[in-house]
Amino acid sequence: MELSVCGSNCKTCPYFQQTICKGCHFIEGKVFWAKTVSAEICPIYDCVVNKYKYTHCGFCDALPCNLWKDLKDPSLSDEEHEQSIDSRVGKLKSLVEKIEN
Repeated sequence: MELSVCGSNCKTCPYFQQTICKGCHFIEGKVFWAKTVSAEICPIYDCVVNKYKYTHCGFCDALPCNLWKDLKDPSLSDEEHEQSIDSRVGKLKSLVEKIEN
């Protein structure tokens, strides 16, 4: 499974499947949609990789932070957004547990 820094499964993303996006690790966070939030790179990628030097958000004690909550896909309802956050946090925490055990 190819996970982004925020726990999204790249292989299930239509943009990844259509090769519009090659995954945030490969493109160093320079996602095509960043301009919609007035940024050059994904704000989550910038925080976790460039600022804190983690490979993904699962290592951050603040997970899920306000950045996660505020960066909402406009196609999702508030409930779907919360479910997405819960799912992605679970995936990332599971990765960290595997490393620590």
